[in-house]
Amino acid sequence: MENPAFATGIHNTSEIGRLRKVMLHRPGKELENLMPEYLERLLFDDIPYLKVAQEEHDAFADCLRKCGVEVLYLRDLVAQSMVNDSVREELVESFLDEAGLEGHRIRAIVKDYFSAMDNLTLVDTMMAGIRKSDIRGFETGKLSDYLSFTADDYPFLVDPMPNLYFTRDPFATIGTGVSLHKMHTVTRNRETLFGKFIFEHHPLYEKAPKWYDRGETSSIEGGDILVLSPKVLAVGISQRTQEDSIDKFARTVLSISQTFQKVLAFNIPKSRSFMHLDTVFTMVDRDKFTVHPNILHEITVFVLEMDGGKVRIKEEQGTLENILKEHLELDQVTLIRCGSDNVVDSAREQWSDGSNTLAIAPGEVVVYGRNYVTNRILEDNGVKIHTIPCSELSRGRGGPRCMSMPFVREDVN
Repeated sequence: MENPAFATGIHNTSEIGRLRKVMLHRPGKELENLMPEYLERLLFDDIPYLKVAQEEHDAFADCLRKCGVEVLYLRDLVAQSMVNDSVREELVESFLDEAGLEGHRIRAIVKDYFSAMDNLTLVDTMMAGIRKSDIRGFETGKLSDYLSFTADDYPFLVDPMPNLYFTRDPFATIGTGVSLHKMHTVTRNRETLFGKFIFEHHPLYEKAPKWYDRGETSSIEGGDILVLSPKVLAVGISQRTQEDSIDKFARTVLSISQTFQKVLAFNIPKSRSFMHLDTVFTMVDRDKFTVHPNILHEITVFVLEMDGGKVRIKEEQGTLENILKEHLELDQVTLIRCGSDNVVDSAREQWSDGSNTLAIAPGEVVVYGRNYVTNRILEDNGVKIHTIPCSELSRGRGGPRCMSMPFVREDVN
């Protein structure tokens, strides 16, 4: 199943292999449906200016293309997955279910609203959310229906999905398969519906094996999964990824995969500043990592390996440096601190994801331009950097790795 010749359209065996194909989501009108009153509900701290956010995202995509990366877009893949009317109808019904729209009348009105849209417009509308002011038809129905529709001041019939431009989280590509996630929050769990249709119906990706499925009962998110090597995966036990999910995920990958031999489960603080494992460290070269200074003290890692058909768990404590050296079989490891040793620079640049880099080849990364202290240290350590603008993108609290989902990487020699 891990043979790269297997036609799944997915091949990802490391964090640093030369990136050949990646999926992004260009921010859309979902950002214009953010309101100050409901930021917490939608997991945002601020409201990006869409026009500039799109310009910055286009610069990100252009940077990748100039480096030889084929850029795919989430909206296109979902639209291409609607291979016939039956699949489109299934997507619409599933979307209405997960939006919590109950009652024949309201569902009929929304389906009528969708009916004149082509597939791309339909996907864009689902992502943007539906304002009550966009819907017509209740005026000619029953008074009880109309009063139900206008019962409160909440302006949305269906919430927007503003976190979608962080494509790293709803699913993760691992080896030649995919982990399709149950997200920690209802707000983001609807995003994985798009992944479900891509990996069930898209002609290029429907054969990809699933290491995890969105129908599971405990949460796991892609920002907590790092493919450290063809043998070793890392997963964060975090604010958004639960232990039961890691058990299930590890058991499936380790029992079916022909290459992965162990999963390292890192126990990280359960807070927004440590939201995912990739907010505290990312791999930039074979032996170099960017890190949040607060994880440089002793940490706990659980090593999960197969033993006689069952997963065996071993607890280890030590420094991140020693843990990485041991399990990646490295003679030395360089940990590059976000913001260096200065507590002010470190806090500021960690807030704008200075340690959330996207490796596009060994020792070559894409970074936010604003994190100039960390970027200088990366260059001092021999890492080639490509900087992208981010004044608006960074308001969503995610960096270049968060905004990208690799589909194809070359193997690292």
